[in-house]
Amino acid sequence: MNTSRRTLLKGLAGVPALLAATYSPLAALAQEGGAGHDALRVAMAKPAGSLDPHKYIGLWSVQDLIFEPLIRYGHGGKMEPALATEWAVEDGGKLLRVKLRQNVTFHDGTPWDSKAMTWNLDRWMGKDAHNWMNCSRLFDGHKAVDDHTVEIRFKEPVLGLLYEFSYVRPSRFLSPASVAADGSYQKPVGTGPWMEESASNSSSTFERFDGYWGDRPSFQHIDLMVLPDSRSRMAALRAGEIDLIGGDFLAPIKATEAKALQDAGIPVVVETGTMSIVLGFNPERNEALKDRKVRQAIDIGFDRSAISQVLFNGMAEPAGNLFPATVPLSGKRFEVSKRDPEAAAALLEEAGWTGSGIREKDGKQLALELVVSEEAMAGSRALGEILQAQLAEIGMQISIRTVDHASRHSDIPARKFDLALFYTLGAPYEPFGTLIGMLLSTFNNGVDGKLAIDVANLDPLLLAAASAADDKVEGATQAVYDWLHENVALLPLFYAPVIWAHTERVAGFKAPATEYDLPFENITLGA
Repeated sequence: MNTSRRTLLKGLAGVPALLAATYSPLAALAQEGGAGHDALRVAMAKPAGSLDPHKYIGLWSVQDLIFEPLIRYGHGGKMEPALATEWAVEDGGKLLRVKLRQNVTFHDGTPWDSKAMTWNLDRWMGKDAHNWMNCSRLFDGHKAVDDHTVEIRFKEPVLGLLYEFSYVRPSRFLSPASVAADGSYQKPVGTGPWMEESASNSSSTFERFDGYWGDRPSFQHIDLMVLPDSRSRMAALRAGEIDLIGGDFLAPIKATEAKALQDAGIPVVVETGTMSIVLGFNPERNEALKDRKVRQAIDIGFDRSAISQVLFNGMAEPAGNLFPATVPLSGKRFEVSKRDPEAAAALLEEAGWTGSGIREKDGKQLALELVVSEEAMAGSRALGEILQAQLAEIGMQISIRTVDHASRHSDIPARKFDLALFYTLGAPYEPFGTLIGMLLSTFNNGVDGKLAIDVANLDPLLLAAASAADDKVEGATQAVYDWLHENVALLPLFYAPVIWAHTERVAGFKAPATEYDLPFENITLGA
C-alpha cells in the first residue's frame, strides 16, 4: 500500500488542562450550516479536502457519506450487500460476477446500472496508480451481461478480492454525469445517504438524500466542523456545541482525553478495534537482533499491562497476537508475554551478553536504536522512553532517534532502524493487507515499511496463505502466525482502542466497523 493511513498511538500523549474553558467559533459555524436541532454536529481535525473517490486526498469517513461500495465491510469482517445484492467468484477465483441493486439512482438522478459501474471501473482498474490493489493489478477486463449484471475478469485469482471492493477508495462509485466533458472530476455525486451542500476550510455540510434506496437517517443534516486542536474539540463537546468526536482519521481522542471526558459525565464509547501496535526488528542492521534469545529477552523485558495503564488508562488491550480477535482469520490466541527481568537477563547471558550495566559481547555493547516520529506517531516517544527505561534494567541500551514525518517515511522503508513502532492496517485491509503488505519481502508497500523480512522462511508461508483455497486458508494463515510467534520475529504490543464520545443529545450511537466510516446509522437526535 502506498499511502500513509494513520496517526499512531492515540492514547500516549499527556493532555494538560484538558477541559479548560476555551473560546470556540462553533456557535457561528452551527448557524451557517445544517438545521439546528435537526443536524448531527461532528468535529473533524482538518478540512475534508477533495472528495474524488478515485483519488487519495480527502477524508475517508467524509467520502463514505456520499459514495457506496458494491459490498460493505461489516463488524467482524462480514461482507454485507450494498450496491451489489449478490456476488459469485468463479473460474478458480478469476471471475467475479455481481448482481447490481435495482431502483437506485445517484444524487443527480443518473441511474445506477451496469453502464455506470463499468464507467467507474474504467477510471481506475488496471491503472498504475491503483496497482497496490490486487484487483487492479490483475484486472483483465469487464463485461456487462445485462443492465444489472457485470462480470469482472482477472489474470489470476485475487487475494482479498471482496474486501478490496469494500474499500472507501478507489473502489466506490461516482455519477458519470458529475464530470466535465473531458472526464475530469467536478463534484462529489454518489448514491449514498448524504449529499454535499457546502465545503470550506472551516466546515462541510451535508443534506440527507431523500431518494436514498436504503434506510434514511432520522435527521436532515450533518455539519462537519474543523477543529484542529484536541483541547478545543473537548471543550466544544462539553459545551454542547458539537455532538460527536472520535475516529483515528476524523478527530482522534487520546485515552487520557477519554478518561477526562468520562470523569466529566460525557458518554464515551471504547472498543477493541482492528489495528495493533507492533514493535518491529531489523536484524540486518543490528547483529544482536539475529539471535532469537535477544528478541525473547526484549519480549519479556517490559511490562505491557503497566504501560497500558500508564499511557492508555487501561483502554488498550495488551497483545499476544499480531491481530485482535476482531479481525477475520486472526488465528488461535497466544498468551500475552509478561515481564520477567530475571528470565530476560538469563536469556542474554545464554546468548553471550554479559557484565553489569550495559551488557557486552566480544567487546561490543548491547546497544539498539529505536526510531520514533511524533508527527507520524503521536506519543511514540513516550512509549519509547518506557521501553528504554525497562530494558536498561536487563542491560540493554536503547537510544531513541526522533525523526519528522517525511524522514520516517523514507527511513522505515529503507530499513534505517534497529527497532521501530508500527501500526497494522486495520479493517477492511486485514488480514492480508498487513501479512502481504508489511511482511512479504517482494511486495512494494511504499511508505508503510516492513515489520519483518525473512525471504527463505517467511515468504514461502505468506505465498502459500495468499494462494490457499478457501478450505485451506485458515490453516495456511495460522502457519504464518505460528512462525512469527515461535521465532519472535516481531512483538505485538497492544490492540489499539476505538474511541468515540458524544453528547447526551445523541441516542443509538454504535462504533463503526472500520476507522474509515463515519457513524451516523441508528442515531437519533434529542433536543
